[in-house]
Amino acid sequence: MVPITIRDLEIGTGMPKVCLPIVGHTQYEIVSQTMTIASLKPDIVEWRVDWYDDVLQSENLIEMLKQVRKLLDRIPLLLTFRRVEEGGVQECTIEEYTRVYETAIQSGLVDLVDYELEVGDDALIPLIKHAKDAGITVVVSNHDFEKTPAKEELIRRMEKMIDIDADIPKIAVMPNSNRDVLELLDVTDTIHQKYPDVPIITMSMEGRGIVSRVCGEIFGSCVTFGCARKASAPGQIEADDLERAIKIIHENLYHKDEFENMQ
Repeated sequence: MVPITIRDLEIGTGMPKVCLPIVGHTQYEIVSQTMTIASLKPDIVEWRVDWYDDVLQSENLIEMLKQVRKLLDRIPLLLTFRRVEEGGVQECTIEEYTRVYETAIQSGLVDLVDYELEVGDDALIPLIKHAKDAGITVVVSNHDFEKTPAKEELIRRMEKMIDIDADIPKIAVMPNSNRDVLELLDVTDTIHQKYPDVPIITMSMEGRGIVSRVCGEIFGSCVTFGCARKASAPGQIEADDLERAIKIIHENLYHKDEFENMQ
């Protein structure tokens, strides 16, 4: 996998990088959460701006971005405006959705953006170009909070993301059985093997899918989402527990070679 370098971070090498979300409604909540999250020193911080009450007010958004950026120092910032259709909290038009991202990109204060695949090519392709022209890493995502689509459909969606020039394709699905979790891991491994130079993010949500959040280094998912105080999606693990779990897997993943050398 060819890593993506953002500030002091390489995404796509070693352990999955831990991303923690900011999900405050008000300036006070956002600042408070950002301070707490920054103290935990995660690899990436995601600001879910759809939670912010004033997200559609461009001046307020920029002022809030300045505060968040200052508090995070060198920690990469991922900005995400999730629509209600994909688990977000903010009703918006496509025009409003686009304007939020254009404002964030022009501010020069974000390192990554997350666009929804289902927004459609007419809005998505210009947004991708604008972000890339500004040196911002583009995540293109798709979420299904009801089910895990068939393997072929999930592969089609991820290949669509790659075709439209996403730096990091992302898929999150809801499992209704243990088999669904295995299906998601199979898709992850399939895409990782077929496109070894493309960092990808996948997850199966809620408690049943928890294994997918810790085993990314095995199957090929390069970022995992946890939480500090408040989760932004079902099944997110608290930061300390998440880091401990992926570290245990990382440290034991290659022990077979060590034992063989001892024989």
